[in-house]
Amino acid sequence: MSRKICVITGSRAEYGLLRPVMAAIQTSTALSLQVVATGAHMAPAFGSTWHEIEENGFHIDCKVDMQLGEDTPVGIAASMGRGLIGIAGALAELQPAVVLVLGDRYEIFVAVAAALMARIPVAHLHGGETTEGAFDEALRHAITKMSHLHFVAAAEYRDRVIQLGEQPAHVYLVGSPGLDDLASLPLPARDALEKSLDFRFGRKNLLVTFHPVTLEPGASASQLAELLAALDALQETNLVFTLPNADTEGSVLADMIRQFVATHANARCYASLGRLRYLACVRQVDGVIGNSSSGLIEVPGLHKGTVNIGDRQRGRLKAASVIDCEPERAAITAAIARLYSPEFAALLPAVVNPYGDGGAAARIVQVLLEVPLTGLLKKTFYNVPIPRI
Repeated sequence: MSRKICVITGSRAEYGLLRPVMAAIQTSTALSLQVVATGAHMAPAFGSTWHEIEENGFHIDCKVDMQLGEDTPVGIAASMGRGLIGIAGALAELQPAVVLVLGDRYEIFVAVAAALMARIPVAHLHGGETTEGAFDEALRHAITKMSHLHFVAAAEYRDRVIQLGEQPAHVYLVGSPGLDDLASLPLPARDALEKSLDFRFGRKNLLVTFHPVTLEPGASASQLAELLAALDALQETNLVFTLPNADTEGSVLADMIRQFVATHANARCYASLGRLRYLACVRQVDGVIGNSSSGLIEVPGLHKGTVNIGDRQRGRLKAASVIDCEPERAAITAAIARLYSPEFAALLPAVVNPYGDGGAAARIVQVLLEVPLTGLLKKTFYNVPIPRI
């Protein structure tokens, strides 16, 4: 009997990284893929991206609507409660051998909490990372402590998961699965992409994704205003915006972007591009601007530059193609100027991605095939020796 692996996904961001792993599980004769879609996947405001999962050839076994509505702290907490109830019911129905999740969002936190109560082992991808500007930081480490198998993207992150008390034998350095299919994905050509977007690229083009800075109440709007002021001066540059995640204050940012696009003929915004169109856009633009993890993980793999704004991704490993800047228009303008400089362009072909070189999905599936599940639930805290002063 095949081992049932239940992948739970809650947003376009982590689904894009999970997709190669899901495909590898689905093609395995000894593993059986189950899929639970929840969170922003189920919300029309965020593109109803569960359709993309099905279009990619995956069957969704359960859809859990968290009824994402208000993006206030109370509204998000209420959505988490609904998600916990719904995912608990899905796991009771599916009875998987392992729950597999990626990342650090609140949808994934409640999924892992439900699995913990159901006594189902959890495999967690992309643990051990740090993002000091968002409450995802705390959620990620909490997910690590509720998980049993850890697939990390870099040696530094493996060390941190072990520092959190996880047994080294269960912490696997595999790289990021988001890099697995970059070279093989059938990305649409420029003309087909333009037709799909109903938007033409120009001589200069930028892709913009800016998410809420959740640990800085009220700061997200002011930071985005600084970014938009910097972009306002780029009248000869075409701008493609993806709208922010379903996070606290996200709707305020989405409204600001829509207002900007409404008054700028060189700009368009999209609730969700989907993975293929997003990566196709990365290939067509001169660089990516904002504070999304994709600018650090996938974009360097396509040898494009990233302008990383503010603290949201502070603490994560960064390739030489990532330009950090403060969330101020002068600093953003200077970073964009560097992005377009001949010296910066010259270094892009040789950029080394700290998140690996592909092949993560095969490594993950091999562990899922071979690891004994008996005894995983009873964890023993691993004490890292600390020198006494």
